[in-house]
Amino acid sequence: MTDTEKTALSRRSFLRTGALAGGAAAAGSMLAAPAVLAQAPVVVKMQTSWPAGDIWMDMAREYVTRVQDMSGGRLQVDLMPAGAVVGAFQVMDACHDGVIDAAHTVPVYWYGKHKAASFFGTGPVWGGSATTMLGWFYQGGGDELYRELTQDILGLDVYGFMGFPMPAQPFGWFKNEVNTVSDLQGLKYRTVGLAADLLQKMGMALFQLPGGEIVPAMERGVIDAFEFNNPSSDLRFGAQDVAKNYYLSSYHQASEAFEFIFNKDFFDDLDEDLQAILKYGVEAASTSNTALALKEYSSDLQRLQNEMGVTIHRTSSEILAAQLEAWDQLIDELGADPFMQRIMDSQREWVEPVTYFELMAAPDYALAYDHYFPGKLAL
Repeated sequence: MTDTEKTALSRRSFLRTGALAGGAAAAGSMLAAPAVLAQAPVVVKMQTSWPAGDIWMDMAREYVTRVQDMSGGRLQVDLMPAGAVVGAFQVMDACHDGVIDAAHTVPVYWYGKHKAASFFGTGPVWGGSATTMLGWFYQGGGDELYRELTQDILGLDVYGFMGFPMPAQPFGWFKNEVNTVSDLQGLKYRTVGLAADLLQKMGMALFQLPGGEIVPAMERGVIDAFEFNNPSSDLRFGAQDVAKNYYLSSYHQASEAFEFIFNKDFFDDLDEDLQAILKYGVEAASTSNTALALKEYSSDLQRLQNEMGVTIHRTSSEILAAQLEAWDQLIDELGADPFMQRIMDSQREWVEPVTYFELMAAPDYALAYDHYFPGKLAL
C-alpha cells in the first residue's frame, strides 16, 4: 500500500479493519471467530435537532425502523435527541468532524455558515409547495447545488439527502391578534434562516432559537411571538400555554423538508448495499412521515382549538402580500452572490412549468370541502 492509499483510509475504516484483524489474530486457527465478527452490525450514531418528546423524533424513528429492517439488522441506528452530543444547531459540524455519523435536521439550522443553506427549504416560495421543491432537489438539479455548497464551497465532509415535504408552516403564535402589517411592528419574534431576514424587513425583531428554547423565551419575555413548524410540535412543547392566537398560512417557510446528513468518510466505508439503504431509506421515511403528519397535525390542531382555548386564524391577505414584497427585496439582495443567484435561477426554471401544471391540474379542493363540510372553513 502506498503512503497516499494509507492516508486515504478514514479513521473509522482503520478502526473497523483493525478490529476485524485483531479479532482474527486472537482467534488463532478458529475459523468461526472472523465470521462472527463480520456479522456484527454497523452502529450509526445519529443525533437529531429535536427535543426527545417532539413528533419529529417519532418521524426520525420511522427512518430508523426502516433502515434497520431493510438491512436485516446489519445497520443499527443509535438515535439521540438534540443535546445528547451537541446542540441542535451544531449537528452539521458534528457530522463533518466525525463526532457523530449522521444527523436528522433541517438545512436552515446551519444557515450561519452560508445563507444559501436556507434555499434548501426556507427560501423564496416562487409559487411551489414543499413537494414541488423536493422535486427540484431530486430532479431539477438541487442535489448537485447542495453538494457544491456543502463540499466545494464550505469544505464539509458530508453527504446530504432531503425527505418529507412539510406542510406550509404556520405564521405562528401571538398573544394578540395580528391582522395588519402595522400590528407586527416591533414584535420580538422567533424564526430561523432567511425567514428571519424576511420578517425583519417587515418590522419585526428577530431571534433564532432551537425548538426547545422557544417557550422558556416566551415565558421570560425574551420574545413576544414565534413559529416553530406544526400543530403537533407546538402542542407538545406547550405553545398553547404562552399564547392563544395561532395563525396558519404563511410564505415565510412554505417549502421545507428534513435533511439527513452523513459523515462522508463513514458513509463511503460502508458496503454499497448499506449505502443504498441509508440513502433510499430517506424516501421510504418521507412517505411514512407524510402520513403521520397528516394524521397527527390535523388531530392536534383540533385539540388546540376545541380543548385548549386556542383561536385558529388564517394569516391576512395584507400580511401575505407584504411577505411577498419583502421576499422581492431579499431576492434582489441575495442575487448579488453569484452562487445564490444560480440557485434561484435553477429554482425558478423548475417551478415555472411544474407549478403551472400543478395549479392547472388541481381542482378547487376548498370548494369540494365546503360542499361536504359546509361552514367549517368560515373561521
